[in-house]
Amino acid sequence: MTKKFKHKDIVSIQDLTKEEIIYLLKLTEKIKKLKNKDGLLKGKVMASLFFEPSTRTKFSFESAMKHLGGDVLSFENMETTSVTKGESLYDTIKMMERYADVIVIRHNLEGAARFTAEATERPVINAGDGANQHPTQTLLDLFTIQECQKKLNNLTIAMVGDLKYGRTVHSLTQAMTHFKSKFYFVSPASLKMPEAIKEELKEKKIQFSELESFDRILNKVDILYMTRIQKERFADPLDYEKVKNAFILKAGDLTKAKPNLKVLHPLPRVNEIEKKVDETKYAYYFQQAQNGLYLRQALLSLLLNKIS
Repeated sequence: MTKKFKHKDIVSIQDLTKEEIIYLLKLTEKIKKLKNKDGLLKGKVMASLFFEPSTRTKFSFESAMKHLGGDVLSFENMETTSVTKGESLYDTIKMMERYADVIVIRHNLEGAARFTAEATERPVINAGDGANQHPTQTLLDLFTIQECQKKLNNLTIAMVGDLKYGRTVHSLTQAMTHFKSKFYFVSPASLKMPEAIKEELKEKKIQFSELESFDRILNKVDILYMTRIQKERFADPLDYEKVKNAFILKAGDLTKAKPNLKVLHPLPRVNEIEKKVDETKYAYYFQQAQNGLYLRQALLSLLLNKIS
């Protein structure tokens, strides 16, 4: 299995087989339990290329690398790079491959990560490309679901919020098709799950329903996956104003929940989860964020051939 992953790029969750996903989840569990891992990536350098804002993904990648003893090359924003002088993405990548052993990239353009992977022999990890894919978020979500539900098979999952532009829900839905899931897609009419993903579910005979409220399904779902309405994806601010408060989960809503239900969120949240929910047994989004550290440690170690 290690040979299959040596120098493999992590660009899309669809590039990974079910067996590879399960292997990565086992590796993440191994890393999470491993006590002595400080020097695992000593002498290795990660280029952290974030052309789009990020908190959890950027810092968890950089923290993962540093906790493993590696170094990080990073910039805070594009204004500090030669991109402002007109340098192409291709040239930026060709420079970075001479300075770093692995490249992590987030970009606002769909396909940018695939382009980067084709431009370099260095391992490339997609940290999010536009509204397209976010494979490491998907893997940490899968790890978290398995951790809190003790399984991945035969779960019922509600995706709530921005399902049109939300790359996290796109990737997670595609990944969960390996595990016989049932879905509820809860969104405003203008932010429904893309037709291409729904067609994929139909082809695989995966059950799903589209709703405009989560009230009637809290007693049916194992995972309630909340997302924020993404203001930055709207060309017209008025369109955002119409839907920004479409879904707000309150602690009182959870009186209807299944005992095993866990609320997840890729974060950041705006106001779609009331802070009182944090105090309930159902909230699991901060543990979810922490699991991103272990998943990214596992990926970096694997791609740099330091663990198997």
